[in-house]
Amino acid sequence: MSKYAGEEVLVVPRSLLDQLGAFEGIRGDGVEAALEVLLDPEKHFFMDRAAAEDDPSHKQLIAYCIFRCGDRVLHYTRGKAGGENRLHAKISVGVGGHINPVDTGDGKVGRDAYFAAVAREIEEELELPAKYESKIVALLNDESNPVGQVHLGIVHVIELDSESVSSREDALLDLGFSSLEELAGEKFERLETWSQHCVRYLVGR
Repeated sequence: MSKYAGEEVLVVPRSLLDQLGAFEGIRGDGVEAALEVLLDPEKHFFMDRAAAEDDPSHKQLIAYCIFRCGDRVLHYTRGKAGGENRLHAKISVGVGGHINPVDTGDGKVGRDAYFAAVAREIEEELELPAKYESKIVALLNDESNPVGQVHLGIVHVIELDSESVSSREDALLDLGFSSLEELAGEKFERLETWSQHCVRYLVGR
């Protein structure tokens, strides 16, 4: 039985991304206009995850949240308890995940369901300081590997006023903060591909 048995995830047709302007890597321009389309309830739907993981004709929408305190960025090592075997032992600066039907509770659709998913994922994975600010800064598309080919990232930067962050999941190991310079230097080759794109983007901003 698939480990994804029974799980449904929000997807958009790849053709929709092509219509918006296909790109490779990270894109910070035109994000809000693209989100208006991607999060339009008429343009996306839920799909069996096991099928979606092997179907590059659809893109699973993923909230990818980067937590920053001053000039230091939160990172962790992906443990075996995580859902994506292909990313185990990689360092990641992104926390988040899929949008599931549970996020449509109380009649939420579109943008409201998406942000409910973001809040749920953060609540499930991290213990955070009471105050933080969040902003969507980019979209992320990586066709260089099988994981990237079936996912589309929505990149959030979340500004914290304290580094007092702890993990609530076994899948998030060795939680810590490093400067962007460290992440772009000695740690870079250990970063998962999406995190490499995000670190390059943040260094260049």
